Amino acid sequence: MKEEDRIMQGILFSPAHPDLKALKRKAHKLSQQYSQTFEDEVEDRERILQEALGHIGEASFIQGPVFFHYGVHTRIGRNFFANYNLTIQDDALVTIGDYTSFGPNVTIVTPIHPLIASERRRMLDQNGEEKPLCYAKPVTIGNDVWISANVTICGGVTIGDGCVIGAGSVVTRDIPAHSLAAGVPCKVIRPITEEDSMRYKPEVMADCNVIWHHADDEKEED
Repeated sequence: MKEEDRIMQGILFSPAHPDLKALKRKAHKLSQQYSQTFEDEVEDRERILQEALGHIGEASFIQGPVFFHYGVHTRIGRNFFANYNLTIQDDALVTIGDYTSFGPNVTIVTPIHPLIASERRRMLDQNGEEKPLCYAKPVTIGNDVWISANVTICGGVTIGDGCVIGAGSVVTRDIPAHSLAAGVPCKVIRPITEEDSMRYKPEVMADCNVIWHHADDEKEED
């Protein structure tokens, strides 16, 4: 079994394995290249992201600087936006949906290390050799999610469609769809409902208007 397969199965692996180190070196190099580009270097940025990531959908924009640990383990949907200092330590798979946006300094970390100090130093691998070992859990973020500034998302977490995660939160457990959640650790505050529409904030809306979506039209027809 390849070391990368062990990651995907959620079992202990050696992060220092030569195959994994080669993947990480490539991702780190591409991250650095991207971080040194300017916003108007659109073609160069697109080329780097296509090479660095497992997938990135159309009309997506990442401000930079960025850091991807493996890169190829990250899959991003359409119309994604990320502000400054995005860090994705994607040992395990990281999946991000369409129309999802990140504020500055968002971090996603998938690896998990033993709590016992001696076990963090060394354990016996599948061949009986002493090595530092860890494991990793995937992260899944749905469509139309807003992740505010300075949020950390830990391995094993799923954030459902339409969620808003408050600034500075540390997300250690799943957040159900259409929830407003915040805190350390992050907890659901309440559901996001129709009453949260900007339609009910005329003092902010001024001379602007919301767009009626198909779901709203269908409700009216019903």
